[in-house]
Amino acid sequence: MGALDGVKVVDLTRVLGGPFATQWLGDHGADVIKIEPPQGDETRFWGPPFEEDSGAASYFLGVNRNKRGMALDLRQPEAREVLRRLLAEADILVENFKPGGMEKWGLGYDTLKHEFPRLIHCRISGFGGDGPLGGLPGYDAVVQAQSGLMSVNGDVGGEGLRLGIPLVDIGTGLSAMIGITMALYEREKSGLGQFIDMTLYDVAVSLLHPHAANWFLGGKTPAPTGNAHPNITPYDVFPTKGAKIYIAAGNDGQFARMCAVIGAEDLLQDPRFSDHPARNGHRAELRAALIPYFAEWDGKELAEALMAKAVPAGPVLDVPAVMNDPHTVHREMAIEVDGLRMLGNPVKMGRTPSDPKRLRPPSFGQDTRAVLAEAGYSQAEIDALIQSGAAIG
Repeated sequence: MGALDGVKVVDLTRVLGGPFATQWLGDHGADVIKIEPPQGDETRFWGPPFEEDSGAASYFLGVNRNKRGMALDLRQPEAREVLRRLLAEADILVENFKPGGMEKWGLGYDTLKHEFPRLIHCRISGFGGDGPLGGLPGYDAVVQAQSGLMSVNGDVGGEGLRLGIPLVDIGTGLSAMIGITMALYEREKSGLGQFIDMTLYDVAVSLLHPHAANWFLGGKTPAPTGNAHPNITPYDVFPTKGAKIYIAAGNDGQFARMCAVIGAEDLLQDPRFSDHPARNGHRAELRAALIPYFAEWDGKELAEALMAKAVPAGPVLDVPAVMNDPHTVHREMAIEVDGLRMLGNPVKMGRTPSDPKRLRPPSFGQDTRAVLAEAGYSQAEIDALIQSGAAIG
């Protein structure tokens, strides 16, 4: 039994942030009912690649396991009544309509809190419902640009670049899950649910460490630093005769041990490199001095030698190498769910472990009839809902 066994989640989210959050809730035991619109979650079609049997895109499959799937047309009053019946038994509602979307159907939090006072209602939006940008649509890459994340990512002297992963969407999903579990804990004391207002913009801004902290204190506008750290050196990618290596020698002890491993003890006597402030003031000189030593090593072998001496270092690997790495497999971070390879769940709980292999991602509307029957609808009523198009399944 997972930590969230017995918790029921109604999931009205699409694309990435919301589905990421609800997948993790499902991994840890929650009963997640994913409700899609008549056209389906758009990420079902965000391919290639597509799974041959289901026809679903990898993008959808990657964030929708451990959910039961149904489809409702919430534009129809009958479908909204179905949703209300589901919410009567639910602990959590997660949705990512634009602010005002649920309200126009009479399903906003100010209405629902009176009908279902224990319900935790989490809304994920781009910018929230108020403020200068309130109500505007938000997309990961656009918010990366607006929040300053792009301005600090990229090559030295270059223009900012979008991060290679949708960090804002994923970070918002993680933050939403944290907020939801905190609200569940608080409800044990108060008996009441609450509204959780999650925005991509807020999360993106919160991720600006240490660049915002540096600007607050020093007043210098942060800029891209390439692979290097803005505050620490050597903390960068270096070439070797094999794989490139990332070395993060963040303090004097680590730097000294690194020099001992590569045979560069003479650098410790150089006043330019005697301590971290000195090294940070002579970044280019230090990099130039280290590269000849690293050129004698293979990156993977050097990383193993450095880590054995407690110097953080690792080879620069591509995605296939990581997915097939023995440690990835050992930690169950590359798993198989009913024939589908997926990422695992990193939250390893000793007494109530997650079960990311419980349910594969649902096909469109696959559980509509079963969920309606559980909610008390008769077979005739279910047939009528599907015939009218209010429900699809």
